[in-house]
Amino acid sequence: MIFSLFRKDPRRVAIAALYARIANASRNPGLYAALGIPDSLEGRFESLSLHMVLSLRALRELPAPADDVAKDLTDAFFRDMDASLREMGVGDTVVPKRMKKMAASFYGRAHAYDPALNAANEAELAEALGRNALGAEAPATALARYALAADKGLQTVALDVLLESGPAFPAPEAFAEKGNR
Repeated sequence: MIFSLFRKDPRRVAIAALYARIANASRNPGLYAALGIPDSLEGRFESLSLHMVLSLRALRELPAPADDVAKDLTDAFFRDMDASLREMGVGDTVVPKRMKKMAASFYGRAHAYDPALNAANEAELAEALGRNALGAEAPATALARYALAADKGLQTVALDVLLESGPAFPAPEAFAEKGNR
């Protein structure tokens, strides 16, 4: 009985590996150097949020148990955000307020990106990404092209493949525009 406490839950291990792959993809230097996401705490949150939104969209289209995987993946994301805040020294009394704000930001991004991704509307997505990910009034056209390509690629991946090897995101450098991001 006591030994069951020390066994690894295979489902939790699979979700942790999937989340780690998504987080690693969101840290690709090309996203910052070639596509203009600011290399800051906020920029990293925006990049991770974008990659989570794209991954969750792919899971939403897959048959069960993909919906459970999506819930567990979202939980892993917020556990990571909570741990990151605590690592940065945010006090226990402030963490819930910051988490509430981060959750609102994350779901706001998902709500803003979804219609444009559903319609494959590059201009609308570029505006939303410019506002959120780049923090600018100018549209993020190159980043929108990257997100649309990633979304299209993820829509063809089976759940088993997604869990085994993680989502495959395109190379950000392939979407960089010379002189204008």
